[in-house]
Amino acid sequence: MLSVVNLSKMSLLGVLCCLGLLLSPSSAFTIRRMSKEKSFAIDADEVIRRDIPFVNSGLKTPVVEGDIALNPGRNALVDPACRWKFPIPYILADSLDLNAKGVIFQAFEMYRLKSCVDFKPYEGEKSFIKFEKLDGCWSMVGDLQTGQQLSLGPSCDYKGTIMHELLHALGFYHEQSRTDRDDYVDIWWDQVLPGMDHNFDKYADDFITDQNTPYDYESIMHYGPYSFNKDPRYPTITAKDPEMTKVLGQYNDFSSLDLLRLNRMYNCSSSLTLLDQCAFETVNTCGMIQNRNDDGDWVRTMSQPGSHDHTLIGQCKDAGFFMNFYTDTGRAGDSAFLESRVLHPKRNLQCLQFFYKMTGSSKDKLVVWTRKEDAKGKVLSPTAAGNFIGDDDHSWKIAHVPLTMDSKFRYAFQGIRGDPANSLGGIQVDDITLAETRCPSGTWRIKNFSEYMKSYATGEYIQSPRFYSPEGYAFGIQLLPNSYYDGYIGAFFHLSTGENDQALEWPAGNRQVTITLLDQNSDVRQRQSFSYSFTTSPTHLIPDSNILYWDNPSKMGTYDPSCDCYHGWTWGWNAYFSHYHLNSRSYLKNDDLILFVEFEDLTPLIKSEVPIKSPVQLRSQD
Repeated sequence: MLSVVNLSKMSLLGVLCCLGLLLSPSSAFTIRRMSKEKSFAIDADEVIRRDIPFVNSGLKTPVVEGDIALNPGRNALVDPACRWKFPIPYILADSLDLNAKGVIFQAFEMYRLKSCVDFKPYEGEKSFIKFEKLDGCWSMVGDLQTGQQLSLGPSCDYKGTIMHELLHALGFYHEQSRTDRDDYVDIWWDQVLPGMDHNFDKYADDFITDQNTPYDYESIMHYGPYSFNKDPRYPTITAKDPEMTKVLGQYNDFSSLDLLRLNRMYNCSSSLTLLDQCAFETVNTCGMIQNRNDDGDWVRTMSQPGSHDHTLIGQCKDAGFFMNFYTDTGRAGDSAFLESRVLHPKRNLQCLQFFYKMTGSSKDKLVVWTRKEDAKGKVLSPTAAGNFIGDDDHSWKIAHVPLTMDSKFRYAFQGIRGDPANSLGGIQVDDITLAETRCPSGTWRIKNFSEYMKSYATGEYIQSPRFYSPEGYAFGIQLLPNSYYDGYIGAFFHLSTGENDQALEWPAGNRQVTITLLDQNSDVRQRQSFSYSFTTSPTHLIPDSNILYWDNPSKMGTYDPSCDCYHGWTWGWNAYFSHYHLNSRSYLKNDDLILFVEFEDLTPLIKSEVPIKSPVQLRSQD
């Protein structure tokens, strides 16, 4: 996401996509086999290793601990002089790959969503971070107060890698450098590459602090098991608890303890872009209120067999609540409002995400409303923002409703009874998240995904619905439950012909594709969603032809009768995500796999570097 300004420029088409595509059927698909001749796998030769020590092998820049370009001589964890003042100024050097620039903005958004850490374009400040494409992934530790480099070389353009390097810049060392690490992990010194022993040094209590937090195997700052190993068959680090070895070295997102330490260090009492969230596990329902002038009430309901919540999916006794509006009583047209507390936005766009289930009549309706107050406190007329109707799918579904609120407001859920005589239940809402960011362009929920993993052969794929980007490009993805790499799912992106093709720029170059696998944890701050990105080239040709890869699919695509459209050649990953990790956390909650897909124009970032002001210029400003 490029900036607050760019984020607000969502087209009406993009708004409609966020609302409409959620209803696309995802329970039945035609089995198809991927054409290797019409696809490009980024990881065609081998599974991508994202671990920074591997990427940095052969690095010429002097580093310690594999990616710290600073001799340990001061403790950035405890020295207040090394801590940044927010927002942190940054420069994106023109040397950076365009894809890396886009992923940097994704990393910034994660910090804003989960902490009070913020970033701003450089405007002559003495302290700043300059992102450059040098010879690996590395950073300095803490604020040097003179300006500093952060290198994102080849194979460093991953969100987790950039978040890791930014944590170094914010003052953090690696988890396995803790004083007490030998209580939790073993270092197999005989398997460490010659001359690399120093990368496994640990620090004394007077140099590093754990901020009174437990050892964190899941930390985004922890080395993986095979870091700096001389034999690919044998690890250099294992956890004393064998099960924990499997989670070492994750680069998906912050762990809960990463966030605890970051927010303690910088005294963050709240995050910047998270406005509201609620799983209804507390009796005060997160400050949401009932409307006394409607026809009924929403009822806080506890899970029971056959009717479980989305947060805990009925797995915990005496826990797991959701809000329920019964539609099997009363009269048709009766309604009930559930309204949020007053919220104060900082940006002029938001995304309301929630899970809902409709178990009553197909005529039942769920309407999302917003209600603003002006500067004098006058309540303005409510505005309908989203509309959902009953269907035959009585399971939990995800919804996104884009908002553009620029002053204090409330949002509300209105349940409307459609046909009480033929209703078997009602309307349920759970796991609400309201963040000041853009809603996904494409949201794809695949029910009963474990069944596809059992029944689909290697190379067979599921075709997504057709989505539209904010610019109007049509696109989709092909998901392989069993990819050409054993034990992985594959994900491949393609453009499609669509209703806006005559008005669009072709080829669709310099656009960033991001495919995100949602961790469905009810607390957005605790999610470890996984994403991969690549950026399209305006000059890349289809092999053995003079047709541009990202040209209009009508020129070289394959016809798909399900959408009456053509799909272009695909580009993606054979080893998008492993089956083992897919069954961890909440990636398959209710056996639903949920993917977000983006196609975003990065053209404004091609020329991004600004000159650094000289010390003389800075002194003249003081």
